[in-house]
This record gives sequence, C-alpha cells and structure tokens, in this order.
Amino acid sequence: MKLKTLGCVFLCMVFLVIGCSANETVESKFKLPEDTPDFVVESDLENIDWDKKAVTFNRNIIGNENKSGVIGADMPSISTKQKWMWHLWGIENPAATNLTVVGLHRETGTVHQILTSGWTIGLAGENNGADAHAPSNVNIPEAGEWAILLYTDGDLFDVLIYEINE
Repeated sequence: MKLKTLGCVFLCMVFLVIGCSANETVESKFKLPEDTPDFVVESDLENIDWDKKAVTFNRNIIGNENKSGVIGADMPSISTKQKWMWHLWGIENPAATNLTVVGLHRETGTVHQILTSGWTIGLAGENNGADAHAPSNVNIPEAGEWAILLYTDGDLFDVLIYEINE
C-alpha cells in the first residue's frame, strides 16, 4: 500500500512539472521593435540563408538577379542617410503594390527599420529592366552582415544579404 501511495505521489509530481513547463514562454533570439509590421514572423528570420550573398548584376544593381536588387547598397551608409533604389522583378501591378523593408543585423539579432520614412513605401513601374522600382532613403545603424527582408503587400518576397562596413 505504501508503494502505491509513493507511486501515485510521484506520478502527480511528474504531471505537475510537465504541465508547468508547458506554460513557459520561449524567449525569442530576435529583438523586434514594437512597431514591427505584424506579418513579419520569426520563422522568416530563422530561415535566412546567410550564405546567399547579394551579387552585382546589370552593371550596378546589387542583389539576387531576376528577383530583387538595389542601386546604392555599395555606398557608405552607416549612421548616415543614403539614397537606395529598390528594383523588383515579377511584380505584376507595381502601382498597387507596397514594399516593406526589414533589416536584420546578424550579430545582434536585432530587427531595424532601415527606411527613413517608415517600414513601407509604394512601388513605381519599370526601371533598369526591373518590373518595379522605388527610390528611398535608408539609414543602416551599424556595420556588419545584414539580411534585408523585402515584403510585397505583407508577403515575404525576397531576402538580400549585404556586408555593410562603412
């Protein structure tokens, strides 16, 4: 009888520990500002292929050929406002499409709004062979490896990996 009682107490304690640990909140390894758009999800940040670096194509666009790229990403932009021209391929109705730009600093895991005017800008039509483009001002807060996540109308469109050193 004593063995049954001890077994029952042990099982109750196990269930209690399992139940309590299931309610623990998991701390995020990313730091997102409070005003980050709701459609930016941690799985987008976790699934970044940091080895897929942006390349130069069309003479001066740096990005992922036939998907997205930037003119100006090779200019110094640490803690200073720089003009970048975004180019996107595969956009059917640019005038009705919004582009949201989210910067992730790899070393710190910190998400940043890098556009100086907010998270989102509108797109315009064809330019430099791309289906859509948009001029903007950016401010990169610190040097290092950056993933620039591009969302069109709330859907992840592409990720650009840049090493920004100055």
